[in-house]
Parts: sequence; structure tokens; C-alpha cells
Amino acid sequence: MEHDEIVRAADILIEHRLARRALPELPADCRPAGEDDAYAIQDIMNERLEAMGEGAVAGHKIGCTTPVMQQYMGIDHPGGGAVLAPTAHPETATLPRSDFVNIGIETEIALRLADDLPADGAPYDLQAILDATGECMAAFELVDARYVDYRELDVWTMIADDFFNAGAVLGAPVADWRGLDLKAVEGVIRVDSVEAGRGFGGNVEGHPFESAVWLANTLARRGSGLKSGEFILTGSIIETQWFDATGRADAEISGLGAINVEFV
Repeated sequence: MEHDEIVRAADILIEHRLARRALPELPADCRPAGEDDAYAIQDIMNERLEAMGEGAVAGHKIGCTTPVMQQYMGIDHPGGGAVLAPTAHPETATLPRSDFVNIGIETEIALRLADDLPADGAPYDLQAILDATGECMAAFELVDARYVDYRELDVWTMIADDFFNAGAVLGAPVADWRGLDLKAVEGVIRVDSVEAGRGFGGNVEGHPFESAVWLANTLARRGSGLKSGEFILTGSIIETQWFDATGRADAEISGLGAINVEFV
């Protein structure tokens, strides 16, 4: 894509995001045709959002972390997106349902980096992520499918639009997480006090930090890195829960604590 096409796509995504208005799809003349186009649009979009006062990138999300979802989306790897600082809420959040187009929540294990993972240090492996992680926590990712029919949306547009990210709820940080078997920890989510799903840390790539390995190496190939203090949402261990109206969700991951969010 040419630079002006990338900027036009980014501006369209920003307009619909801030207006809370569903987008049918990006116009054909500025729609990403592949991964490089998608991340170029994403980068410009988040730079422009920060310049508009919407907040800097504070963390990262990783979507499509299971073989089932990758097959469904027609790709053979996860997809990444940015999380802006004002949209990251500590432990609990009460949010207007009208702030979103089609809001869902995903129950995840998040990590916060204690060390930088610069581009020139790649390739990274699982041990490198383990060594660089300072804290873990339970988390909700807020995902907003800002489209008329997101089920028909191409994956490159999803990546360009931060893979639907609309924020996060981050649980209390756990510093002694190394005593946990993160593959075996179990999460449970309740929607309006009714259990809606369970899952295990190993549901994500066999180990939740494997998706962070992918992210670090993918960013490095684009000449970017991860920074100390940033958090990473490693992928949903339970099926997404969608909220057509108001409602509340509570989740707990064994050893990592509890989180809740209410849409009002």
C-alpha cells in the first residue's frame, strides 16, 4: 500500500472507533491486502490516536491464539494489537454500554515485563519471556467488534484495527507467579452470577507465554521491541462472552486472583 492509502485507512478506523459507529468494511482502495499492510495501518492509527489525546500504547493484546481460531480466520499464527493506557482498568471497571458497538470480554492471563525485549535481541524463546516477566495477573480483554458484520470481516482489517481491542481489566499483580504451573491454572467466568465457561492456561499455545514469544519476535521483525512496564494479554482461555445489553462479569484464575466488569 502507498502511504496515503495507509493514512486514509487509519483515519477511517479512527473515525468509526471514536464515533462508536459500526463500519461495513474498509473501502477497497485502502483495504489491507496482507500482514505488512495491516500492521502499517495499525501503527499509524495508534500514533494518530495518541496525538489526538486518546492515550499512548501501554500494552499489547494477542488474538487468534488457538488452532481452531486460526483455522476459522484463515491464518496460521496469532495476531497482535495495541492497548491504550486510558482503556486499561485496575481490577474492576464499570463502563457505559453505549461506549461500545458490539462489546465482548475474554478471560486471559496477562504478564507485565520487568525488562526490555529489544528488536536486536531476537529471536526470543519461552525462557527469555519467563526471565523478562516481573508480574502476572488475571485479566479481561475488552473486545469491540466495530463492524456491521464482524463474522464476514477479513483478518487483515481486524489486525489493522488492533484486532478488536477496546481495553482491558487487569487484576492485582502477582509477583510470586513462578510457583504456579501456568499451563494448569484454571479460569472460570460468571455472567450475571451464572457460570458461563471454564478454561486452562495451556489452552493458549500449550503455555500462555508462548503467544508472547510470538509477539516479541513479530515486533522484532518489524524493527520494534517490547518495553519494561508494558503488559501483554496472552489470549483467551475461555470463549468470548458478548454483551448485547447491560450486565456484569466476574472471573477468577487460580493463583492469579479475580477481576470484574459491569456494563451499565
